[in-house]
Amino acid sequence: MKAISARAAKYNFGRMIDTARGEPVVVEKHGRPFVVVMAVEEYEKLTGDTVLPSQNKGDA
Repeated sequence: MKAISARAAKYNFGRMIDTARGEPVVVEKHGRPFVVVMAVEEYEKLTGDTVLPSQNKGDA
């Protein structure tokens, strides 16, 4: 599992989500794990939930 800083995640968001398609990425804040970014398919396998497209056409 790859780990990156929150700052690196902010400035390299596209690269981070590309990486997360293949393996989970741990985002660290102040050197500690803060969140994990992973592919939707992996999330669905882990939780049993289905992620549906947003009806909101604007920003999240």
